[in-house]
Amino acid sequence: MSQTYGMESPRKHNHGSLRQPSRYLVLIDSGGYMVARLFLETREQVAEFDGAAEEVATMTIGLEPEVGALGPEWDRALQGHSADERAAAMVYTFEI
Repeated sequence: MSQTYGMESPRKHNHGSLRQPSRYLVLIDSGGYMVARLFLETREQVAEFDGAAEEVATMTIGLEPEVGALGPEWDRALQGHSADERAAAMVYTFEI
């Protein structure tokens, strides 16, 4: 008879990263208020939250934003925004 009382022993835990780190933080106007969006290196959006949240200030300490997200690499990621909103957007790039 097994000494596990019918329960399997836990498998070895995988300590690897489960998701890719965010590479870009974009602060952009959306209908009159600031929205913060996190993107992967591939410009795939992974999070969206209030741009006035204190987390935004914490994440951007020591980073200089690039003003404007008008390049073709942002077309799909920011397709719901006007050209004016995209021109005024602040793009922060995180070091990975």
